[in-house]
Amino acid sequence: MRFEGRRWQLRILFVFAAPLLTVYLIGVPHTPPGFCLDESSIAYNAQLIATTGHDEYATAWPLYFRAFGEYKNPIFIYLLAAVFKFTGPSIAAARALSAILGVAAILLVTYLAAAISRRRDVAVVVGLSTALTPWLYENSRLVFEVAVYPALVALLLIAVFRVSSRERWSPLDIASLSLTLALLTYGYSIGRLLGPLLALGLIAFANRRTLRAILLVWLAYGVTLIPLLIFIRHHPGALTARFGLLTYIQPDTSVLEIVRQFAIHYLRNFDPRRMVLTGEDNVRDHLAGAGSILFATFAMAVAGVFLILRRDRRSRWWAFVIYALIVSVIPAALTTTVFPQIRLIAVPVLLNVLAVPAWQILFAKAQAKLGRVRHGLLLLIAAVLLIAGQGVYFQVLYHRTAAERGYVCDEKFPRKILSVTLATLQSPIYLFDPPGKSGYVQSYWYGLLGGIDQSRFVRLTNDPPPAGSAVISTEESCGNCRLLARHLNFIVYTPLPSALQPHSEPLPAEAFRAEIRPDHPLPAFRAHEPQQVTVLVRNLSSISWPSVGADDGRYTMTVHSRWLTADGTVVSSSNEGTRIFYGLDPGDVAGMTLPVTAPDAPGQYRLLIDVVQEGVAWFSDKGSPPLVFDVSVSP
Repeated sequence: MRFEGRRWQLRILFVFAAPLLTVYLIGVPHTPPGFCLDESSIAYNAQLIATTGHDEYATAWPLYFRAFGEYKNPIFIYLLAAVFKFTGPSIAAARALSAILGVAAILLVTYLAAAISRRRDVAVVVGLSTALTPWLYENSRLVFEVAVYPALVALLLIAVFRVSSRERWSPLDIASLSLTLALLTYGYSIGRLLGPLLALGLIAFANRRTLRAILLVWLAYGVTLIPLLIFIRHHPGALTARFGLLTYIQPDTSVLEIVRQFAIHYLRNFDPRRMVLTGEDNVRDHLAGAGSILFATFAMAVAGVFLILRRDRRSRWWAFVIYALIVSVIPAALTTTVFPQIRLIAVPVLLNVLAVPAWQILFAKAQAKLGRVRHGLLLLIAAVLLIAGQGVYFQVLYHRTAAERGYVCDEKFPRKILSVTLATLQSPIYLFDPPGKSGYVQSYWYGLLGGIDQSRFVRLTNDPPPAGSAVISTEESCGNCRLLARHLNFIVYTPLPSALQPHSEPLPAEAFRAEIRPDHPLPAFRAHEPQQVTVLVRNLSSISWPSVGADDGRYTMTVHSRWLTADGTVVSSSNEGTRIFYGLDPGDVAGMTLPVTAPDAPGQYRLLIDVVQEGVAWFSDKGSPPLVFDVSVSP
């Protein structure tokens, strides 16, 4: 299974590419559904660069792109601009670019595994392991700057491996190392720390013959940082503002406390249990309930490190890879977020590379007979089957549950918010975001996709919108206004006085179908004592429920409670229902917490919770079963 030369390395990549592209492009652009704010910001600015050469703030060919609360990194945006130049703007093209970059990273790791092991079988299994790694797959599903980063990490490792066995480094070697370090630095925010740390790691190859070349790499890399330093000088604090919100390093924090916090967060971000079992808690970046790295991949990486320390301790190449793994956790460890996958994105690449020595040993043992049973072969088969089984299971689970995560990336913004606003026929449409809650770019991006003249949108900062106008906002509510629509993170309203009215009317009979189930155990009730009850409400009908009602409250969708005696006599009802704060389409679920006050007299009761369209009917009166609890109210 060994091979010579580079032809097979290239051939295996060519054969591997087609199935990889198929797997990674399945579900694009609707898995996950919607388009997140950061995706819209990146895509909108990429289209502006493709057509005008300016960003949304009219800056020509910016080095960093100003966005809400931060500056976005340039490499991915300029790549996407090049794509849009040929395809035009679309969610499909943008998401496809991220997927293709994910495939590129896998092919580069596969190539590196082939170069290290000189075995085609090791290259194939490492490529399979990398392709099925949930961490890397999820990173390729969204249009974020970090989508390009695994490929850049793999490129640097290839460049380092090429020089690791050479006594003299050529000008091409020096150029490739300094260029990949620069790409890592400008590719994503963590690179501004990780790039210099990895450059420092080249000291592992220093000797009398290579020291001059390493110094030249550092010099060339330093030259590429001049634009970054100039930007920092002209925009002080711009690139560190977001970090300042995320870090525990504050002016009044002592050095000892910083060291303590760093140690704590480093260990939390390098926690094997979280890597293998749960992954990140952020549902935008990771599928809840699944690990980030495959169990067999992690086990082989640990075995690989053990083998390196046992037999290859003098290998400068492997010393660099282990060093890279250690320092790759530092950017995430400087923040308070626990296990942020995108800031740890170099880790899965390095783990798959570190697994190569263990795969080499396993394949070698698989070819050696031990008695009548090839124990090594059985172990190899078990490891490969475990990778394939767990990887395929994750893929199935990811796609099966994708629709449930539509709320994460504002899937229904075009229909629930933008379309409602456009239907008012108002121009301009005002966009207002309170501090810390940006959302304006969704209107820009979806307006661009819909062919709406961008001058029709006016972004407000301090001036209030005029009476009678239409406003899209990320506010939770508004004063002296009339709500026209509400959905998750956005509302549409018109300042009063205004002739604009929301579309609200009684639901047809077939819309009064709901499923109500408890979300938490029912609390204990004492007479006349208020408690909180949390339920999940699902629209079981084929008709969407409205998000707002009339000015007098009619047609608003709410959840009410009733107390009944054992014979069905109503003892008390909640006077004001808890509003379902956004319209539910068929199948949609909303979590509701409603205040419930127990009856004045202790005894046995039934607590009924039901959906109500105000001024029209309780759902139970239309035949939809309410949620009913048998409750003992104590004195």
